[in-house]
Amino acid sequence: MSVNFSFQVAATDGRARTGHITTPRGEIRTPAFMPVGTAATVKAMMPESVAATGADVLLGNTYHLMLRPTAERIAALGGLHKFMNWPGPILTDSGGFQVMSLADLRKLTEEGVAFRSHIDGSKHMLSPERSMEIQALLGSDIVMCFDECPALPATDKAVAESMELSMRWARRSKEAFGDRPGHALFGIQQGGVTHELRAASAEKLKDIGFHGYAIGGLAVGEGQEAMFGVLDYAPDMLPKDKPRYLMGVGKPDDIVGAVARGVDMMDCVLPSRSGRTGQAWTRRGQINIKNARHADDPRPLDADCTCPACRNYSRAYLHHVFRAQEMISGMLLTWHNLHYYQELMAGMRRAIADGEFDAWQAVFHALRQEGDIEPL
Repeated sequence: MSVNFSFQVAATDGRARTGHITTPRGEIRTPAFMPVGTAATVKAMMPESVAATGADVLLGNTYHLMLRPTAERIAALGGLHKFMNWPGPILTDSGGFQVMSLADLRKLTEEGVAFRSHIDGSKHMLSPERSMEIQALLGSDIVMCFDECPALPATDKAVAESMELSMRWARRSKEAFGDRPGHALFGIQQGGVTHELRAASAEKLKDIGFHGYAIGGLAVGEGQEAMFGVLDYAPDMLPKDKPRYLMGVGKPDDIVGAVARGVDMMDCVLPSRSGRTGQAWTRRGQINIKNARHADDPRPLDADCTCPACRNYSRAYLHHVFRAQEMISGMLLTWHNLHYYQELMAGMRRAIADGEFDAWQAVFHALRQEGDIEPL
């Protein structure tokens, strides 16, 4: 590969920044939102449709893919990019968050996590070394360290012990990752909502050295106020010349608040999951297409949106196909949501580049406060 992984900040406005990540498989414009393709697919979307929304990079899931169809099978079939027909960059998470959610089905030790599959009850072990092996088999462009992410609220002692374990696993992940030109490894800052633990985690990660740094352990039940409280200081603890990735976030106002605090990358299942459950995200807030008030409404979801759902279909139609449980409902609403999220990111990139991010934020919040208007 002639192109290596790199990151460049092109402009800043306050703490917000815009730039681009260069990878052998293409450029990622930042701030970037990564649609989630858990099982080698963004649910209800064709890969070319995801690209048409403006997405530069997708997220794949180590835990789910190791269980089904297995990383070894994907590697034998040419790797994850070929398998799912996505030629652009792919980031894979380490599997740690999903294993955390298994609760009684897992056993945590220094070596890693032994767990039973939620699919068939089969026994598996995920360690830093195995996570790196799986992500290499998948052919991930951006690989995440294996970490342990405690659910909040948790005691200070539990969060501190978890952070220290994650830092030991981060070093083992770096050693197992090895030298892979064109591929990047991100460390993950932990520490809950405690400043001292976040600072200690950041220093340990910088000592190990990574291509990029994630802020983990947020959006796990602490609430937006506490999350923003951490983001008021956590990004600045990480190297300025490396991308900063906030994992698992989130709602549009979460994303805007994170970018304002210096975050470069985000991911969340929300736009696709919402699409399948009848929720549409627009510049004026959220629309529940199930509501009877949409049954006779000829308007699009958003008159200013250029996605296929808004160009070609009315709220009345979207209400009908959702109520009728037709597959096109999830397809159209997911396309709209992903399109809106990418427009959100593009708007922030332009505003930061132009030095007008504060004004852009003011309009963003004013429209959401104004809300969706009643049907004619």
